[in-house]
Amino acid sequence: MIDDEALSADMLEYLIKKNVPEITEVKKATNAFEGCELIKTFQPELVFLDIQMPFMSGFELLEKFPKPEFSVIFTTAFNKYAIRAIRFSALDYLLKPVDADEIKRAVDRYMVQRQQILQFRELYKNFLDNLKTRDGKDHRIALQSHTGLRLVSPSDITRCEGRNNYTHFFLADNTVIITSRTIKEYEEMLTGYNFLRVHKSHLVNLDYVQEITSENKLILKNKTCVEVSRRRKADLVEALRKQ
Repeated sequence: MIDDEALSADMLEYLIKKNVPEITEVKKATNAFEGCELIKTFQPELVFLDIQMPFMSGFELLEKFPKPEFSVIFTTAFNKYAIRAIRFSALDYLLKPVDADEIKRAVDRYMVQRQQILQFRELYKNFLDNLKTRDGKDHRIALQSHTGLRLVSPSDITRCEGRNNYTHFFLADNTVIITSRTIKEYEEMLTGYNFLRVHKSHLVNLDYVQEITSENKLILKNKTCVEVSRRRKADLVEALRKQ
């Protein structure tokens, strides 16, 4: 683990040793420079990495490992911009102060994915690319399904449909990608990209809207018909008016 706050590092180490028996050895660095050397010598499989550190941030540290042989779980105080970049890239993070249950869940997710190092590298590269474009215009969202990983520009998504704990992404090229995350999570991620939740099950890219019918239906440019809930219609009309 790499964290410049000694108290945070000690607490994280304690919680890992007490709650995560899968991790059998823990090494600790209290600054980014020491962390770089520790990664090189110890060659860890998993790094808990603080984002905000003096002299070199966690992101700058990662840039020194263009082809990492390790996975990363970020640890951070709330940082809206950083968290969006992390979530867009389907990487994992823990909010400080860290919680024992959250650590265990994050490690459980890592254990499932630990064999997929090549996929992690692709997610990681996308993450760094997203960080470099602060306005978000060129960001790509990582969509993982049972068929693999696809990095998608939000502008290529026509709509999302939530079905239980899964979300179906409908792309402009007629591809459908099913991910095991809720539509609420993607609604939060895609805020600011001209998407609007028009129904509890439907999130729509307003750039693809053609018309609203009198029967509370939304017709997209590809002739898809989407249901609009009554209580969300006023928000939809107002958003389209501002287009």
